[in-house]
Amino acid sequence: MAFGTPEFWVALMQIIGVNIVLSGDNAVVIALAARGLPAHQQKQAVAWGSGAAVVMRIALTIVAVELLRLPYLKLVGAVLLLWIAVQLLLPEDDEGGHGATVSGMGAAIKTILLADLVMSLDNVIAVAAAAKGNTALLIIGLAISIPLVVFASRLLLVLMERFPIIITIGAALLGWVAGEMAVSDPFIKTWVDSEAAWLHWIAPLAGAVGVVVLGKWLASRKSAAHAERAALSPHAAVAPTPVGLQRVVLAVDGSEGALKAVQHVIGLRGDLRKPESLDVHLLNVQRALSGDVNRFLSGQTLDDYHKERGEAALVPARAALDAAGLRHTDHWRIGDPGPTIAEFAREQACDMVVMGARGLSGPKATLLGSVAQSVIEHVNVPVLVVK
Repeated sequence: MAFGTPEFWVALMQIIGVNIVLSGDNAVVIALAARGLPAHQQKQAVAWGSGAAVVMRIALTIVAVELLRLPYLKLVGAVLLLWIAVQLLLPEDDEGGHGATVSGMGAAIKTILLADLVMSLDNVIAVAAAAKGNTALLIIGLAISIPLVVFASRLLLVLMERFPIIITIGAALLGWVAGEMAVSDPFIKTWVDSEAAWLHWIAPLAGAVGVVVLGKWLASRKSAAHAERAALSPHAAVAPTPVGLQRVVLAVDGSEGALKAVQHVIGLRGDLRKPESLDVHLLNVQRALSGDVNRFLSGQTLDDYHKERGEAALVPARAALDAAGLRHTDHWRIGDPGPTIAEFAREQACDMVVMGARGLSGPKATLLGSVAQSVIEHVNVPVLVVK
């Protein structure tokens, strides 16, 4: 494909898009590996570790481009890409960290480089497929997207959390690339070009739609199974309250919608016969990071990361409750938000769950409309959703 043609720009946007979406976990490892270093060493560790990872990834991707010229490998790669795309839409499991504690700049650089080597298989295959054999296009795409991921990782993660549609679009894009990859395999390309040219459009479209439908369906089943396990697992529940509204679980994530729920709880106090007996349990739930991230970072590092994010999400609600003179107990948990909130409500023998209708949404976020629906389905007390 010639430089500057529509086909060139479409392929370039595909390379940048899939690399950004698939590099979320890599960005987390980069940020957390350097987290424990002194401030003046953090930028150095990120720069050296990421620079080495960039060179390594470009080399691996060029090798992948050449390998994909062989018969059958594109068919295998397409199947693998479809699997990767579906996995992108599934909720993460709640796992502890298994990596060693990172101490010193050398250890941080080693962690970044090793993690990028192990975790970049999906990036390498997807980018090689999108490049369609054009090495110049491949290098340009990686040169633009990798620095963006490395130096704007926090911004990218926030955007993905605030706008979950980005992840869905990314998964669909991978499905589209997988479809294109399959029909361009040397084994079937001649037949497709001469006898079934329509497959050049149908296969990518089927890949994109199929990934989203299958991924959403599997995600709903996984969340339901998690909720069922939580309901059946033993837990130490506190004694139930007397009849009436006394113990409330207030689920928040720091968003404007969560603050509306906080103000509603404050307003409820005035309607109670014994307002001083209202016991508010302020809860924030952080989604677990992916298993890939957990392999390279220690449990302490991950706990510190989740605690920092959980505390930040609780600050606005805590300030509003304190200003109103309403007593509260603060909690933060890690897990799938809907089932985790429901499980916590059972543990606390609460009389009601209060939460915002929509909050900061996304695969790694805390509250959103679908989370509220999940809580309603899995808890046996009233759920007040404040719009």
